[in-house]
Amino acid sequence: MTDSTLSKRIDDYRLSLGGKEYVPLMLGGMGVDISTRELALVFAEQGGIGHLSDAMVPTVIDKQFKTRYVGDRLKQFKANVGNPDKSIAQFDLGELREAQTRHVDEAMSAKRGDGGVFINCMEKLTMNNPKETLKVRLNAALDAGIDGITLSAGLHLGSLDLIKENPRFREAPIGIIVSSVRALKLFLKRAARLDRLPDFVVVEGPLAGGHLGFGLDWAQYDLATITQEVIAYLRESDLTIPVIPAGGIFTGTDGVEYLESGSSAIQVSTRFTITEECGLTEVAKKAYFAAEEEDIEVNTLSPTGYPMRMLKSSPAINSGIRPNCESYGYVLDGKGKCSYIEAYNEAVAAHPDEKKISVEDKICLCTHMRKYKVWTCGHYTYRLKDTVKQAEDGSYQQPAAEHVFKDYQFSSHNEIKKPG
Repeated sequence: MTDSTLSKRIDDYRLSLGGKEYVPLMLGGMGVDISTRELALVFAEQGGIGHLSDAMVPTVIDKQFKTRYVGDRLKQFKANVGNPDKSIAQFDLGELREAQTRHVDEAMSAKRGDGGVFINCMEKLTMNNPKETLKVRLNAALDAGIDGITLSAGLHLGSLDLIKENPRFREAPIGIIVSSVRALKLFLKRAARLDRLPDFVVVEGPLAGGHLGFGLDWAQYDLATITQEVIAYLRESDLTIPVIPAGGIFTGTDGVEYLESGSSAIQVSTRFTITEECGLTEVAKKAYFAAEEEDIEVNTLSPTGYPMRMLKSSPAINSGIRPNCESYGYVLDGKGKCSYIEAYNEAVAAHPDEKKISVEDKICLCTHMRKYKVWTCGHYTYRLKDTVKQAEDGSYQQPAAEHVFKDYQFSSHNEIKKPG
C-alpha cells in the first residue's frame, strides 16, 4: 500500500446510487434483528446506508410491539406439533404483509439525515411457500417506502418478476449479493429479460459472518480477487454498476484499498455487533469480546444447506430441542421439510428412552436464532477486543454505532480510534 493510499480516508469518496450521494459505508443486514432499526438509522443519519433484515419479521415485531403473530400461529397449528410433516404450517400472507409493513414503516418514519435505509431479503427464507412469501415481503417493503432492497442468500433468479408490477420497481435501488462472477452472470441474464438490471452489486467474500456463498473450501478464495473479477466482468460487459465488497473489511484503511481499486462503497458488519444499538444479547457480546481466532469455525450445521461461520461456543450447537415449526418454520422448504426435522427424528429414534437428546448434524435455526443462541460472526470477531477499552473488572466497553461509523469514515493509516 502506498503512502498516499494510507493517508486517504473513506470520507474522500462518495457512492452515487439512485440519483443520490452517500458516504460509501453500508451496514450489512444481520438477522434476526441484529441490525436493529436503531443501528440502521445511525447509518442513515451519518449519510451512509443502513440495512434492516427481514429475517423472521413477525417474531421481531412481536418482541418490539407485543403483537401475537407467533402465538396465534402456534395456536392455529398446535395439533400438528408432533407430526414430522410440517406442510400444513403455512404463513398467513396478510399477516406477513402487515408485519413487514410495520417493520419498514417504523424505520422510515424515524429516519433522519441524508443517508438511506435498505432492507435485506433472503431467498433462503423459504417459509413453507418460497415464492409467495418472498413476493409479499418484497412488495410490502416497497409499498411501505423502503429506500432500497438488497437481495441475499440465493441466486434470486425469479425475484425481480415478483415485484415487476410494483409502482416502485424501477424507482427504488435494487441490488444483489453474490460471491462469484458466475452467480452474477446468472442473475444478470434473468434481469435482462425485464430490462431491469441491478443498481448495485454486493460482493460477499469468504470472511463474512453467518451463511457463506462458498463451500468448505472457502479459505481458497479471497474478497479482493473476487471483487476485481466482478469489476472486470462488468467493465467488459459495458455495465456501469457500483460494486460493494463485504466481509473482513475491518478498518477505514481496509476500505480505502477497495475504493482505490474500483469499488464504489464497502459493506461492514462485524465491528457493529458490539455497539450499543446492536440487537445481540449481552451474553453474546461478551462471547464476541472473549473470542480468539481458534474459537471461530465454519460448519455445516445450518439446515439451509449453506456453510455458516459462528463461535464454537454457540449454545445452539448439539442442542436437541423439538422443532418449533408451528411457531416459526421460516426455513421450511416448499414441501414443509427441513433437514433439522430429519436429524431430530433420527436422534429420537436412536435414543427412544432419553428425555434429553443431542442433535449433532444440524441445528434448529429458527428457534435458536430467535433466542440469540446461534452466535454467527465474521472471521475478525477475535479482533473486537482491540477496538475498545477494557475496564478493571475485565468487561469491555460497548461503543456507540456513531463512533464506529466515524472511525471507518475518517480514520487513516490503519488506525482504530477507541471510544472514550
